Amino acid sequence: MTATVLAKATPGTDPHPYVGMWVTADGRIRQELLPNGRYEEERDGRKRAYTGRYTVTGTHLDYADDLGFTATGDVRDGILYHEHLVLHRER
Repeated sequence: MTATVLAKATPGTDPHPYVGMWVTADGRIRQELLPNGRYEEERDGRKRAYTGRYTVTGTHLDYADDLGFTATGDVRDGILYHEHLVLHRER
């Protein structure tokens, strides 16, 4: 599979299904996957604690933080497993 760099949705198209806010059960970590392939992560109320870009390959996500570190994630059964975190879609 090839990686998908998410592009901004054009009128009449739906964004990628992973785009949106993902949150830990305790609400301490909030990760927003933006439609332009960027993400913003809030930790313990600190907005934009981490920012960077991400790509999607199937159900796998690769993250590249603006500070230079990388991480991975996988979506299984509607849950985002991002390194040691378990995030659910915010509804």
